[in-house]
Amino acid sequence: MKLKMTSKEKRELLLEILFTLVLLLAADFAIYILLNEWTRHIPGVASGIFDIKMSLTLGPNTVKFGNWGLLFVFIATVFDGFILYWRIVHQYRQIQLYHVISELHYIASGHFDHRIPFVLNGSMQRVVESINALVDSTVESMKEERRIEKSKDELITNVSHDIRTPLTSIIGYLGLIENKQYQSEEDLIKFAHIAFVKSNQMKSLVNDLFEYTKVRQADTPLNLMTVSLMSLFEQLEASFELEAKEKGMAISTKMPDGDLKLEADPEKFARIFNNLITNALKYGKGGKNIYLSARRMSDDEIEVQVSNDGEPIPHDSLPQVFERFYRVEKSRNQKTGGTGLGLAITQRIVELHHGTIKVESNNHLTTFVMRFPVEQPSKEEKVEELD
Repeated sequence: MKLKMTSKEKRELLLEILFTLVLLLAADFAIYILLNEWTRHIPGVASGIFDIKMSLTLGPNTVKFGNWGLLFVFIATVFDGFILYWRIVHQYRQIQLYHVISELHYIASGHFDHRIPFVLNGSMQRVVESINALVDSTVESMKEERRIEKSKDELITNVSHDIRTPLTSIIGYLGLIENKQYQSEEDLIKFAHIAFVKSNQMKSLVNDLFEYTKVRQADTPLNLMTVSLMSLFEQLEASFELEAKEKGMAISTKMPDGDLKLEADPEKFARIFNNLITNALKYGKGGKNIYLSARRMSDDEIEVQVSNDGEPIPHDSLPQVFERFYRVEKSRNQKTGGTGLGLAITQRIVELHHGTIKVESNNHLTTFVMRFPVEQPSKEEKVEELD
């Protein structure tokens, strides 16, 4: 909407116009008297003015100025009009600026849902748009800060929960051993074994938490090398063969375009597939197969998929699977699931390689689809992306 001046501002603007007009008329009158006296007492000046006057014409009919006073009035009128227009524009801009500052103070007092509503002319409108954009950016930053703070609180809560459970068991069973509250050597071995298993659970959580925080850092370095996907898939098949057999599953690979190579950090890149295969073995209940496949999408991009034919992920859980500590299995049973950080780590490593990852799940297959650039961007290209 257009800016509407108040009655007081209109009166002030009118008084400013009248005051300026009176000053200009008084100045014109004084200058006219001085010039008139000057020409009367100096014949040479009067003669010169007469020559100039006769050489000037006005309009298509070549109307000449009959009196130098008329010429003065014409020039003074044009000059006064310009000064009066400048004063009106200046005063109006001052009024606009006052309204903008008032709106800004209102927003700064805590009304962050408010925006400057009026439309101004000229450069002042760019100021209004910049202020509104700045407020939007500030509000979004505050929301992001609250989300980060909430996320930190949730992180502490989840870590505390997952550490406290095994730690309680460890202390309990070691306490039984310390107080010799066991009936036989078999009880002693049993208690020590449970404490050992729970200690490994804590170690796994701490390791995953450490890796998650490490890869979340913006300056996480990548040791880039050329990685052969065929060789990587063969290594994965061999390393997970025994565990897959125990689960009654088989791992197979498919690479229709032959061996594909891309630039990546071998250690971190392998962690992506370790996490996804481990996830399939733990949660792919009833499944018989895990499929690893890769294909070339273009000269610059490769798509990689990790699929299993086990129990599908519920539709309402799909948007949350990459959230840290989220597990589709809600009981947080350590026998059926891990720390809940595996897929969050996977997603972050994919992002570090400037790739994308998504999950699709139906009654036939659950598939993690990833796309990676063949070559990682240089430092200069990264700076351009940020810009």
